[in-house]
Amino acid sequence: MDRRRFLSALGACTLAARTAAPQTAFPGTAYRDYSRCLPDYLRALAARAYRVRNDALAGLTTPEAARARQRWARQTFWRLVGGMPERTPLNARVVGSLERKGYRLDKVVYESRPNLHVTANLYIPTEGSPPFPGVLFQMGHSMNGKASLAYQRCCQGLARLGFLVLAFDPMAQGERIYYYRQGTSDRPQPMSDQHSYAGKQMLLLGDTASRFQVWDAVRSLDYLASHPLVDPKRLASTGQSGGGTLTQLLACVDDRLSAAVVCAGNTENFACAGFDPPGSTDDAEQNFIGSGPLGFDRWDLLYPLAPKPLLIVVSDKDFFGTYSPAYISSGWEEYQKLKRVYKLLGKPERLGWADSPLPHSLAYDSRLHVYNWLARWLEGESKRIEEEPPTEPEADQTLWVSDMGNVVKAFRGETPFTLNKNRNVVRQRMALDTLLGVTRPTPGTRFAVLGRASWRDIWIEAVEAPSAPGLWLPAWIFLPKVSDPSRPVLLLLETRGRNPRGGEGELFPTLAAAGTPVCAADVRGIGDLRPEVGRHQAWYALSHNSDDEYAWASMALGKPLLGQRVTDILALAAALRAHPGLKGRPLVLAAEGNMTAPAEFAAALDPLIPKVYLAGPLMSYQNIVESEYYSYSFTNYVPNLLLHTDLPEVVASIAPRKVVLAGAVDANNRRLNVAAVEKVYASATNVEILPAAGWDYEALSRICG
Repeated sequence: MDRRRFLSALGACTLAARTAAPQTAFPGTAYRDYSRCLPDYLRALAARAYRVRNDALAGLTTPEAARARQRWARQTFWRLVGGMPERTPLNARVVGSLERKGYRLDKVVYESRPNLHVTANLYIPTEGSPPFPGVLFQMGHSMNGKASLAYQRCCQGLARLGFLVLAFDPMAQGERIYYYRQGTSDRPQPMSDQHSYAGKQMLLLGDTASRFQVWDAVRSLDYLASHPLVDPKRLASTGQSGGGTLTQLLACVDDRLSAAVVCAGNTENFACAGFDPPGSTDDAEQNFIGSGPLGFDRWDLLYPLAPKPLLIVVSDKDFFGTYSPAYISSGWEEYQKLKRVYKLLGKPERLGWADSPLPHSLAYDSRLHVYNWLARWLEGESKRIEEEPPTEPEADQTLWVSDMGNVVKAFRGETPFTLNKNRNVVRQRMALDTLLGVTRPTPGTRFAVLGRASWRDIWIEAVEAPSAPGLWLPAWIFLPKVSDPSRPVLLLLETRGRNPRGGEGELFPTLAAAGTPVCAADVRGIGDLRPEVGRHQAWYALSHNSDDEYAWASMALGKPLLGQRVTDILALAAALRAHPGLKGRPLVLAAEGNMTAPAEFAAALDPLIPKVYLAGPLMSYQNIVESEYYSYSFTNYVPNLLLHTDLPEVVASIAPRKVVLAGAVDANNRRLNVAAVEKVYASATNVEILPAAGWDYEALSRICG
């Protein structure tokens, strides 16, 4: 079809659409798109954080204001991640050396904390005159850490150009792998999982992977700065991907840096325009818990470095294949804001941006950017480096510091797990709703009835209750046609949501037909409230559309997902009490699997719930901290929880109301015997402990008797 015929046809279609009869209102049940509720809720939190941060940055109009922001950023970072650790002896030693053309490689081990070993390679130029400028090279997410091919090339290239370079293995990489697949001693878990595997446990006791990782970098810089061949006034940090992000962390806390190059670090904010939930949630060290409400975000890490030389190197493809869609747009917007601070401080030329069309890697062109920036600002070189010096990467084993290639096996030292497990914690009471970030139901919370149907002996109502602005909780209410006012209402929460057991002949209508009103509901992230898949490349969008990623995003934005679900349960309970056909009836709360923890906390906050039945509940959060390997759902984690309370104390606080623990499990979801549970709950006089997690007609009927 030629262009004129196409336009003519298009005009005819438009005219037909305008003259068509108006559409009548849809007569059926008006369900909303529940899959958007949780993402939209997080979008609102991110938008609020974006406004808070932008308002603060707009006030930076003088050098004094900029310096105050720098101090605030550093103080806020340490507060968010758990505080600055104490410096302890490094106990550094060189255990071997390799002589190479243009440099010598020393194999070094030191302790960033007592008996926590860090393995590193020190590249020392053998040409030129010391003292040399020192570069701390931080690794991206390579399983073999400092032995990764591209990272070796960059370290060798820097050494050949006259820099003394320290390249160390981060937590869970290279010779510092801590977790292996259960039942094996030589098959590591995926490396990124290892960062968060330890990081999740740390959160329960008020620590973070961010703190762990940045302290390794600080102590590594201590070693580098004290080397007799290094000029301590010319120190820099660089790294790619995770190493770029770790360079950002170090830039925030250490004034000794004279320059930095961040290559493909995570420079996307949560508080950004066009936030696409759950956002760029990545390893534990990159997600700053509670940062959103404070207006603190990833770019704030770089403010304390100003006006020292800083280069941001990005892979333009990262918005598509590595991070989330706002990666480039958020980074470029924030770069302009930081540029204004550099101008305020009189050094705009010291902030630079470079990019590559190539995929996420420390490719040749990115390495040249590193060489040129550091040569310019640390060596005063004005001539551009056009070619990388000759490099010859070594085999992994050649670079090993330990004879076994693993610090735990070789030195039998501490691990992230053992350090966290042995933390000395003194409990301090905090109000549960504050700890969880719970919002109480507004007065007059009621169900909206969307539709009603009849099945033999029962009525079924399709209802929804408001829980937060723009967020509704869909539920089924199964009502016996022959009502017995003495029977309680049963509020049921299932991990799979309200639908699987709601059909004819299934559990929920069967209970109602026997005389017990039943409400089966979805809460955030469950059933119909499972979030829609965000926009992005398919593998990224699908991998990030997970409970874990939404839990991380919720924590960063100040509202733990567990607390959101507790908020939902309180709203459902309030709406049930206001239901015309159920007023005055006691409310029994029953939950199974991952819904048990939200139910426990909800019952502790709602004194009008007289009885709670939990099928397969976690015995205690302390058990997670004490288990090197665990599988309990991250959706039920709350930062700092064990600094204030644990499940046995929560259950005891519900007394004299009854709590039934049926088939309690440990951190690996393994069923525990009654005696083990009784020991942990010895002080809870209101508890009945059953050996099996019954979730059938008999078990649920019994608790309503």
